[in-house]
Amino acid sequence: MTSGIWAIVPVKEFSGAKQRLAGMFAPEFRRGLAAVMLEDVLAALTGAAGLAGVAVVTVDPDSDALARNMGARVLTAGARDGHTGAVTAAIRGLAAEGATGMLTIPGDVPGVTAAEIEAVLAAHGEAPAFTIVPAHDSRGSNTIVASPPGLVPLAFGNDSFLPHLEAARRSGVEPRVLRLPGIGLDIDNPEDLLAFAARGWPTRTTDFLARAHALRALAS
Repeated sequence: MTSGIWAIVPVKEFSGAKQRLAGMFAPEFRRGLAAVMLEDVLAALTGAAGLAGVAVVTVDPDSDALARNMGARVLTAGARDGHTGAVTAAIRGLAAEGATGMLTIPGDVPGVTAAEIEAVLAAHGEAPAFTIVPAHDSRGSNTIVASPPGLVPLAFGNDSFLPHLEAARRSGVEPRVLRLPGIGLDIDNPEDLLAFAARGWPTRTTDFLARAHALRALAS
């Protein structure tokens, strides 16, 4: 049985990663950025106490290899059905195995730390419970924890935070909201990259951006 709270990380194929950066950066850079950000996220998850396991939902071979090398489980069901479809399929499968809760987080929040993950779990409370960490602009839902896993129907997107709060209340649960800087900063566009770099966080992504001279490209 797969008891406890499982982390779910949906990952698109690296070949089409970060299209909103395409006007400024080559595909090779975007693939490398997606990979190193995922590595930072997985390092935080696997280093956090309180999770039963980590599952990456992907059909991308590079993501698959990276996930397995970092001790995560790989699921393929729903991987091509978008963010919502991938998370929903993983919830369904893990719940069927006995998971009592789920935490979902995207692979593009490289500032996340194990301490932030532990803070979310500590705030979550006893089931039934629903906890959410919004994006820095209070539009997206960058991390959600639900116990039991399928407690609240999920629908991710640029403006999913408020609808998720409403969905939780319709499900009979008052959502708990945390605002955390690492989880809150997802990297989608050049402005996000600049904001991330300004933090100076000691991450693999920070090192990657320095090696790739990305800030020089952004400033030019």
